[in-house]
Amino acid sequence: MKKITLGTSDLQVTPICLGTMTFGEQVAENEAHQILDRSLALGINFLDTAEMYSVPAKAETCGSTERILGNWFANNPGARQKVVLATKVAGPSRGMPWIREGSGMTTQDILNSCDASLKRLKTDVIDLYQIHWPERHVPAFGLMYFDPAKAAIETSLHEQLEAMAKLIKAGKVRYIGLSNETPYGTHEFIRLAEQHGLPRVMTVQNPYCLVNRSFDNAMDETCHRLSVSLLAYSPLGFGSLTGKYDQSGLGDGAPAGRLAKYESMRKQRWARQTTLDAARLYNQLARDNGMTPTQMALAFCYTRWSVASTIIGVTSVAQLEEDVKAWGTELSAEVLAAIDAIRLVHRDPAT
Repeated sequence: MKKITLGTSDLQVTPICLGTMTFGEQVAENEAHQILDRSLALGINFLDTAEMYSVPAKAETCGSTERILGNWFANNPGARQKVVLATKVAGPSRGMPWIREGSGMTTQDILNSCDASLKRLKTDVIDLYQIHWPERHVPAFGLMYFDPAKAAIETSLHEQLEAMAKLIKAGKVRYIGLSNETPYGTHEFIRLAEQHGLPRVMTVQNPYCLVNRSFDNAMDETCHRLSVSLLAYSPLGFGSLTGKYDQSGLGDGAPAGRLAKYESMRKQRWARQTTLDAARLYNQLARDNGMTPTQMALAFCYTRWSVASTIIGVTSVAQLEEDVKAWGTELSAEVLAAIDAIRLVHRDPAT
């Protein structure tokens, strides 16, 4: 895998990133360390985590994923220097009061969160520090429409950038990014950075997969013109694009997986019936063309011009190897046209 550059930074990463939000909930620490070992052996040099992980989010597991990574770094001298490490500061609590008090993202909130992440990760610096979701109201996480009545902003984007500048000046963070962001937010962060000499956003980590291509509706142009790299998350649609739920749905007898196992997951966009219906069509298209559903779904992300690095989440070494094996799969013009034809009818059900 040829390494790519994130935004206008000097961060050189592999086009496959290991996401870790299953560590500490679905994946025990010893198994997580085995996955990390194998990931490094396969050549992946990009790790992504967050202060609120693992998922599903709970007070008792908040921060557990970062702690698992920190222990792995401590047990493997030299590993930290071999990887680009990304983590995230959570946005306002959104029903998770254990993350922080209040509903905003003040300078002190961001500084405190970074210090706590550094301690858990057992490192002196975070290579890419991302705002996990906007403090302001945006259509994200299944919300489809912007509501001006909820548009109040408690902490300005300018203040958030100033907080990031303090972290960079202190040597605690190298570069910054966004997540679950909109075209407006991305443009505004860049505008403020350029106007006030503040850190420039290098990446945006947004959902991108066959059942959610909302990024293709304006965010692709925004990121292209502003030199912001897309880190695509949920390329397998929380498992819906692996084919595992094609026969059983999410009812009794459903295979093991986040959507079937956790009630909180079944309330999300990935578990909508419209999402599962569209996923079945994509999964059958893959089989009809000699591919597994996982292979085609990942190849779609791996080969998109707009995707810098695809974040894969796994629960076993076998899953990791399957996902990496899909690298190099080329989709024919006919398959890509068939994918677009399905989207024309079903749009983006997991938006």
